[in-house]
Amino acid sequence: MQTRRLGATDLEVTRLGLGTMGWGLDTTVSEVMALWRRYRDAGGNLIDTAAAYGDGRVESLIGQLAGAAQRRGEVVIATKSGYVLRQGQRVVETGRRTLLDDLAGSLRRLRIETVDLWQIHAWGDAPLEETLAAADQAVTAGLARRVGVCNYIGWQLAQAATWQKAVPGRSRIATAQIEYSLLARRAEIEILPCCQALDIAFLPWSALGRGVLTGQYRGGARPPGSRAASDRLAWFVEPYLTPAADGVLEAVVRAGQGLGLSPVQVAWLWVRDAPGVSAALVGPRTAAQLEPLLAVEDRVLPAPIAQALDDVSGGPNRLRTVQD
Repeated sequence: MQTRRLGATDLEVTRLGLGTMGWGLDTTVSEVMALWRRYRDAGGNLIDTAAAYGDGRVESLIGQLAGAAQRRGEVVIATKSGYVLRQGQRVVETGRRTLLDDLAGSLRRLRIETVDLWQIHAWGDAPLEETLAAADQAVTAGLARRVGVCNYIGWQLAQAATWQKAVPGRSRIATAQIEYSLLARRAEIEILPCCQALDIAFLPWSALGRGVLTGQYRGGARPPGSRAASDRLAWFVEPYLTPAADGVLEAVVRAGQGLGLSPVQVAWLWVRDAPGVSAALVGPRTAAQLEPLLAVEDRVLPAPIAQALDDVSGGPNRLRTVQD
């Protein structure tokens, strides 16, 4: 796989990053192992997880699969802290002590001493300086090599990044994660310009529109085993089972027919090569679901097609215009 530099860091990561949120819910260990082997055989080197995924079970599995490879410098492991259970409910908690305790548990489960990228999972109620002090402490203590943030809106990302740049010795915000796909383009308004201005790597999650852009839900279908058919994950898909999303999907299908590509391949290429994207995260549950993405490693969408998809999914991408 081709690689890209991760913002201002010295890390080179593959353009396709492996998201793992679903591993703790609807995959078997054998499926995950086969998926991981196929990803690694194809040259993939970025795996993204979180302490909250499967209440730590996903990190434990990654520790078995990838811990040794990370220690050898063959893969980049990214994890997140900040979601905790309180009386059976998952809440955001970004106080320094909670974050560092979360990180200690992650390192233990991942079977590593230092994580390549430690990310604050969400903006919380704790004072920002306390949250970022935890990031500084983690890097200073050698528990994390780089730090990033997830699900921040524009002003939050700018404030955090500026705070860290203001004083020498603080750990720079290296990465930002937020949802981005043909069905979720809000990142173009403030997040992507902020990332470009401050040299922050952008890692979009759910690049396939929470699975809707694969076409599996076309015509109102709810295939057995899909997220939309799951009592636990239907909430995640439902926001995009709308007439507006159907219109975008139909445009993706038509584009694919003209290019000899499947809908999932068109949707993937649009995100992977969108201006400002460092590495896009997808969450296949099986090796078979990964294959279509690997098959277009050397393909690009023609510029008129990418621009037409911009138009039908929310309007022109201003960053694409600047890039051109």
